[in-house]
Amino acid sequence: MKLLLASQSPRRRQLLGELGYPVEFISLGVDEHVPAGTPAADTAELLACRKASACPAEMIGDDTILVTADTVVVHKGSVLGKPANRDEALAMLRSLSGDSHEVFTGVCLRTHDDTLSFTERTEVFFAPLSEEELAYYVDHYRPYDKAGAYGIQEWIGMVGVNRIDGCFYNVMGLPVARLYKELKKLRQA
Repeated sequence: MKLLLASQSPRRRQLLGELGYPVEFISLGVDEHVPAGTPAADTAELLACRKASACPAEMIGDDTILVTADTVVVHKGSVLGKPANRDEALAMLRSLSGDSHEVFTGVCLRTHDDTLSFTERTEVFFAPLSEEELAYYVDHYRPYDKAGAYGIQEWIGMVGVNRIDGCFYNVMGLPVARLYKELKKLRQA
């Protein structure tokens, strides 16, 4: 079995590659606009399924499973996307400092015959962080490609995250243990 990952995320590419399956990577251009009124907890799975639907059927061979994913950070009911600049990154991190938030990763698996999707949720608890700490992180790690303006595997995760409830890898962008379990199910079907 071969996996076809439709993602630009270097973290997803790394995590999926470490599962031990042969992996190819593709890029799909997909509209990431979410309809008004979509519950924040459903946003990631909706986008992952939209990505899977955008892949032409002829790209998915008999021995291939397409994997698409999307991750959102939700704080106080609002989705925090990727910051456009330093000021947005600092504002997001200030809001997360000393508080908890949720990370949802939606995953869609598609074969010739089946489509399966799921969402994994992890709660992340941040310690209070000073303005100097936030500025240091943003200036040194430039988290503009990360939902919520942070990567848990980076400096801020080491010094600023008190605890998590759920899957660590989900916060990185791919709930690997759940994905592995669902891939096994698809292989046995």
